[in-house]
Amino acid sequence: MPEGPSIVIAKEEMTVFIGKKVVEATGNAKIDMDRIEGKVLADVKSWGKHLLLCFDDFTVRIHFLLFGSYLVNEEKSATIRLGLVFKSGHINFYAAAVKVLEGDADLHYDWSADVMSDEWDPSKAIKKIADHKEELICDVLLDQDIFSGVGNIIKNEVLFRTRVNPNSIVGKIPSKKIKEIVEQARIYSFDFLKWKKEYQLKKQWLVHTKKECAQCGEPLVKEYTGKKKRRSFFCTTCQKLYV
Repeated sequence: MPEGPSIVIAKEEMTVFIGKKVVEATGNAKIDMDRIEGKVLADVKSWGKHLLLCFDDFTVRIHFLLFGSYLVNEEKSATIRLGLVFKSGHINFYAAAVKVLEGDADLHYDWSADVMSDEWDPSKAIKKIADHKEELICDVLLDQDIFSGVGNIIKNEVLFRTRVNPNSIVGKIPSKKIKEIVEQARIYSFDFLKWKKEYQLKKQWLVHTKKECAQCGEPLVKEYTGKKKRRSFFCTTCQKLYV
């Protein structure tokens, strides 16, 4: 599943079509294609893992789920979920969830929850975390209402950076450490963006999918943690367990 930084890259690739008219809309998405044809793409935005194609009175939301993908000015031999053709090029989406949101995108999204947004508000994130004191930090970091855009890679790397075991109970983690986790969720997301653009992302992973701790050299634990049962990679020596 693409994480927030990958959606930002997709958004940036598609900004060349802003102000351009949709000549043709195709695909097997269950939306009104006729409504899109002839409309001018007013903006392209991202919120967490959602890509938003904004028109004057509605927004087309793209969620890539586990296996979704897109191509700009290219094609592949797969069923198109949504294809938008402009005079200057085209965009194809594959295996993604497509939904039309009525009205302006601002009516549907809290931009202060998006870790990559200019409107990101870490103080709000800290307040929201306080309402989940009995949950595990590995689950809270993946809560899109708190950390929109954070996925499993970012979760693992942030917890390693902050030296917190993913099985830690939120209410037992010191407030100073919670603040550090919130800060690193944003910092690492932008590091992720930079490295992915440079095709260096996997080379920069310190813990995700790794077998030995980059800090102490001890074997890492791979475990499906929390209620979400997502893969966690962590060091029981360097990452403290708060319970």
